[in-house]
Amino acid sequence: MFQVLDENGKIVNKDEMPDLSDDELQDLMYRMVYTRILDQRAVSLGRQGRLGFYAPVAGQEASMIGSHYALDKEDWIAPGYRDIPQLIWHGYPLWQSYLFSKGHFKGGQIPEGLNALVPQIIIGAQVVQTAGVALGLKKKKKDQIVITYTGDGGASQGDFYEGMNFAGAFEVPAVFVVQNNQYAISVPQDKQTAADTIAQKAVAAGIEGVQVDGMDALAVYAATKKARKDALDGKPTLIETVCYRYGPHSLSGDDPTRYRSSEEDGEWEKQDPLVRLRTYLEGKDLWSEEKENEIVEQAKADVKAAMKEAENTPRQKVSDLIEIMGNELPNNLQEQLEEYRAKESN
Repeated sequence: MFQVLDENGKIVNKDEMPDLSDDELQDLMYRMVYTRILDQRAVSLGRQGRLGFYAPVAGQEASMIGSHYALDKEDWIAPGYRDIPQLIWHGYPLWQSYLFSKGHFKGGQIPEGLNALVPQIIIGAQVVQTAGVALGLKKKKKDQIVITYTGDGGASQGDFYEGMNFAGAFEVPAVFVVQNNQYAISVPQDKQTAADTIAQKAVAAGIEGVQVDGMDALAVYAATKKARKDALDGKPTLIETVCYRYGPHSLSGDDPTRYRSSEEDGEWEKQDPLVRLRTYLEGKDLWSEEKENEIVEQAKADVKAAMKEAENTPRQKVSDLIEIMGNELPNNLQEQLEEYRAKESN
C-alpha cells in the first residue's frame, strides 16, 4: 500500500513526497477541515429534517480532497452520491448541493462551465459514464481527464468492470477511484469479493492499479497526480484508497453499530486524516488552533447562508418536472402538463 505520511504525521516515504508549497499544504488542510465541518452540519441538518438523502463523508477527507487537489480545473468529475465535497471544491455551489439532497431538480442543474456530471445514484453507473466522456475528450483532442469515484461496493458491480474494460481498450484519459471505506452499507469487503485488493481488479482491464493509504492526503494526492499524467497519455489508472467512514452509510436508516464494533472504530479513529496532516503541518509551524478555528467558523457561516438560499428556493411542482423532460414535449406529456398546471393554480 502506497503511503507518504504515517498515522503519527511522520514522512515515511521521502522519495514520493509531493512537490507542494507551504501555501498549498495549508490550503489542502484548509479544505479538509472545511469539509469535515460541512459534513457535521449536514448530519445535523439531516436529523432536523431539513435535508433529504445524505451520505456522510467524515474519515474520507484525505481520499476525496487529496485526489481532487491533483486535478486541473478543466478536468471532468463523474461523482457518486457521496462525492459532494469534490464537486463543491470543483465549483458546485453549496446551496445547490442542499437542493440535490432534497431531491429538487435545481440541485441537478450543473452550472455553466463546471465540468461535472450530476451525482449518480445508481451504484457504479458513473464508471460507464466516465469511459464515454473520456472517449469524447480523446476524440476532441482535449488536454483534460475524467475522474470518477465509487465505493468498495461499487467495485462489485458489472458497470465497474465494463467501464474500466472500455477505458483500457480505447486508451482513454480516465482515472477510476474506489474509496474502500470497508463496508458497502453493512457488507464488509471480504463478503463481497474474494480478491485480496480492489486495486488488483485493474489487471483484468489491462490498466494500472494502485492501492493507496486513503487516510494519507499526501499519498492520495501523489498517486492521483501521477494517474492524471498517465491518463493524458492514454493510460487509465484504478486507484484504491483504503479509508474508513466514521458515520453511517447514509442518514436514511443505517445503523453502523449493528455491523461494526467500537474496537474497530477506535482503531480507525487513530488514523484520522485531519489529525495526521495537522500533526505534520504543526511540526513545520504551518498550522495552529487559531487558524483552524477561523476555518470552522467560516464553514458554519457558509452553511447557514447556503441553507437559507436553498430553503428560500421555491418548492418544485409536478409541472416543473414535466417541463424539463425535453425541449419539445410529446402530446401526452403536454396534456399532463396542462392538467397539473390547472391543479396547481387552484
